[in-house]
Amino acid sequence: MLVRLSIRDIVLIERLDIDFSAGLSVLTGETGAGKSIMLDALSLALGGRGAASLVRNGATQGQVSAVFDVPKNHPARAILAENALEDDGDIILRRVQTADGRTRVFVNDQPSSVTLMRDIGRALVEIHGQHDDRALVEPSAHRDLLDAFGGHVGEADACAAAWRLWREREQQLVQHRARVQAASREADYLRASVAELSQLDPQPGEEIELADVRTAMMRAEKVAAEVKDAQDVLSGQNSPLPQLASLLRRLQRKSAEAPGLLDEVTRSLDEALIHLDAAQSGVEAAMRATEFDPQKLERSEERLFALRAAGRKFSVPVDDLARTRDSMAADLADLDAGEEKLAGLETQATAAREAYDRAAARLSELRAAAAAALKKAVMAELPALKLDRAEFIVEIATEPDNRTEAGIDQIEFWVRTNPGTRPGPMMKVASGGELSRFLLALKVALADRGSAPTLVFDEIDTGVGGAVADAIGQRLARLSSRVQVLSVTHAPQVAARAATHFLISKSGGKESVSTGIAEMDRAARQEELARMLAGATITEEARAAAGRLLAENAGA
Repeated sequence: MLVRLSIRDIVLIERLDIDFSAGLSVLTGETGAGKSIMLDALSLALGGRGAASLVRNGATQGQVSAVFDVPKNHPARAILAENALEDDGDIILRRVQTADGRTRVFVNDQPSSVTLMRDIGRALVEIHGQHDDRALVEPSAHRDLLDAFGGHVGEADACAAAWRLWREREQQLVQHRARVQAASREADYLRASVAELSQLDPQPGEEIELADVRTAMMRAEKVAAEVKDAQDVLSGQNSPLPQLASLLRRLQRKSAEAPGLLDEVTRSLDEALIHLDAAQSGVEAAMRATEFDPQKLERSEERLFALRAAGRKFSVPVDDLARTRDSMAADLADLDAGEEKLAGLETQATAAREAYDRAAARLSELRAAAAAALKKAVMAELPALKLDRAEFIVEIATEPDNRTEAGIDQIEFWVRTNPGTRPGPMMKVASGGELSRFLLALKVALADRGSAPTLVFDEIDTGVGGAVADAIGQRLARLSSRVQVLSVTHAPQVAARAATHFLISKSGGKESVSTGIAEMDRAARQEELARMLAGATITEEARAAAGRLLAENAGA
C-alpha cells in the first residue's frame, strides 16, 4: 500500500509530506483547494505524463516521492528483479520534473526510465475517475480480471504455455521444411561440392602454413646461387686457404732466424685463417639451409593455389572451407533423412496444437462460467448505486481458429444503461457518472482479485447524493477491508465512512498561494462534514447532522 507521499514545488504545493494508513482515506476540501493537484502529483510518481507547467512558479524543479509497502511476492517486486533493481524494503518511486521540461526518474534511488516507473506504478496503484481511461476501462485488462475473478489463472498460464510450445513446434517444422526444400533444389550441386571439398580436405590454418613454406623456399632459392659461389671460392679447387696455410707455416719456420721481424705477420695470417675457416663453416651451413626440394615447392604451390581457388569458388575464406563442406553435408543429410524427420515434426506440431486446443477450450468454458458469476455479482451492486435499470455484460467472442497465447476468447466489459438501448463497451456507452459507479460495482465484485494494493477514486460521487452517495460510501468501505482505498470526494456520506480524513486547503495572499493538507481529528471532521452539508454558511443543524453521520459510521 501507499505509506507516504512527499511533494516539493508542484503547482501550488510548496512542501507536503503525507502519511497514509490502511483502510479508507478520504480527501476533501473546497473547490479549487488543490485536490486535483494531489492526484496529478501522485500520477507523476507513477509514471504519468510530466510537464514544465507542473513546477511551482519561481522554482527550478519539482519533485514527488511515493513510498509503498508491499509483500515480498508482489508482482511489482518481480518487475524490480527483472530489471536488476535493488529491492530490500519499501518500493520508492521518485520523479524530478524541471522547469525546462526535462524529467528524471528514480526507482529505489536508482536512475530508471519513465516506462519502467509506469509499469511498476500500474502494479501498485489503480486510479479511477469519471474521465480516467486507464484502469478497468482498458479492454486489454478485462480478460485477466475475469481470470482472476474465476480463480483460473493457473489454467490461463497452462494455456499460454501450451500455445508457446505449439508455436515452437510450428517454427521448427517451418524451418526444417524450408531447409529440405532448399536442399532438394540444390541437391546435385551440393553433392558435387561436398565431394570436391571432401577430396580437397582443407584443414584449419593450412593456407597460412603453406604460404609461409612457399615464401621461405622462394627466399632460399634466391640466395642459393650466391651461397654456392661463396662455397666455391672458400672450399673449391682455387680456394686460397691451402696456400695461405702453407705460407703461414714457412714464415713461422723462418721467424726463429729473425726474432721479432715476422711475429706480427704470422699472427695476422693465423687470425685470418681462423676467420676464413669460420666463414667456410658458415657458408657450408648456409648451403645446407638453402637446400630445398623443387618438387616440394611445386607441391606446396599447387596445394595453396587449389585451396585459394576453392575459396573463391565458394565465396568463403580458405579457413571456412571445412565448415562450408560440413554445412553442405548437413543439408544433404537433411535432404536424405528429410521426409522422415519432416513427418516426425508434423506429428509433434499437430499434437502440440491439439493440446493447446484442449487447454483453450477448457479455459473458455471456465471463463463463460466466471462471466455469469461476475455479471450476477456486479448486477447485485447496481440498484443501490441508482443503476437499477442498467445491465452489466461480459461480452465474450470465442473464435477457435483465432489461437492466441491468452486463449481463443476476446473479452470486454459492456453495459446497457437502460432497457431497450443498444449495449456497448463500458467506456463508450456509460456517461461520466455512470461509468464511475459501474467501475465501483465492478471493483466491489472483484474485491482484491486482480487488483492493485492501492485504489484511488477521484470524485466518483459527483452528481449523486443522499442514498446513492451513502451506497458509494458503503462500497468504498467494504473495498477498504481488502485493499487500501483513497477517495477524493464531495459527498459527506462518503467522507463519514473514512478511517482517515484529510482536509486539503489553500492559504496565502495575492502574491503567493500554497496548498496544504492536514489529517483531522473527530471535531475537525465534524466541522468539515457540516461544511460539506451546508455550504458556505455552517449552521448548527448541519453540525448536528454531521455528528450523526460520524456516529452512525463509527467503527464501520
